[in-house]
Amino acid sequence: MSGLIALLDDVAAISKVAAASIDDVAGQAAKAGAKAAGAVIDDAAVTPKYMKGFHADRELPIVWKIARGSIFNKMVILLPVALALSALAPWAIPPLLMLGGAYLCYEGAHKVAHLFHKTDTHDSEKHIHPEGDGAALEEERVRGAIKTDFILSAEIMTIALSTIPVEDSLLMKGIILALVAVAITVAVYGFVALVVKADDMGLHLAQRGTGPLAAFGRGIVRVMPGFMTTLTVVGTAAMIWVGGQIIVHGLHELGWHAPYETIHHWADAAAAALPAAPGVAAWVVTAFCDGVIGLILGLALIPAATRIISPLITAVMSGFAQDRKKPQADETR
Repeated sequence: MSGLIALLDDVAAISKVAAASIDDVAGQAAKAGAKAAGAVIDDAAVTPKYMKGFHADRELPIVWKIARGSIFNKMVILLPVALALSALAPWAIPPLLMLGGAYLCYEGAHKVAHLFHKTDTHDSEKHIHPEGDGAALEEERVRGAIKTDFILSAEIMTIALSTIPVEDSLLMKGIILALVAVAITVAVYGFVALVVKADDMGLHLAQRGTGPLAAFGRGIVRVMPGFMTTLTVVGTAAMIWVGGQIIVHGLHELGWHAPYETIHHWADAAAAALPAAPGVAAWVVTAFCDGVIGLILGLALIPAATRIISPLITAVMSGFAQDRKKPQADETR
């Protein structure tokens, strides 16, 4: 009898350890997901544009295709790369994180600049609205969306990896990153599905509902254009803010402490000046300063991206395409 009681005590102890581990994984995954908010919001803001011009019955299948590509990006490609970096080259994580932060700053600043200068300075809109028709157009849109998702997913996974304690085991890191990948993909594309079908749902209620339901449907139809505009603005602001924050923290880790310490000092001063809500005051000042730095960096990167990097990528891709065509041409002779 005493042996059975001892066994039950051991089982209870093991269960407590397992429960604590699960709580720790869930907590770290939630923290990692929150840190990646800027990239997540932009992912949710950008994706609905790929559904424009398609019949309503194709919208959800397209969302599903993009979601499958997104989870493949995260789980099959980015997760092993992230774990390899963590095990073999942890020193490379901060520079890669800063590179991703600079990309977020550039994309956000590009959208801000586009408000004042309507001529587009890069080809992202061509990926969102490529030429074609029917099934070919759908596949082209899906490929464009998955390519965009890959960049944002890489940033999400890198940010998530940077929040996991270094002393955690490789297995623990893999579980946390996998949980983040699945949770963010479900959240983003579940939200996208709701957004792209909201108009149809509102129209259905307005036409077939009665009384309050019909009024609710008409309200949805009226609100959605403004909601999409707001979502784009919030996504852009989040990209710039998070990108600037990543750059400031990265510089601090690499030894240039002035920007981080200055912002921290201003945030402390704001918190002292507003004792009723010191946390809010400190966050607003920090976010504002990070956003200003992100916007300045992003605007500075636009000429380099459009005049140097983009033409270089185009030239390299054109060279690869020509090399692939040459053997085919030789075979036909």
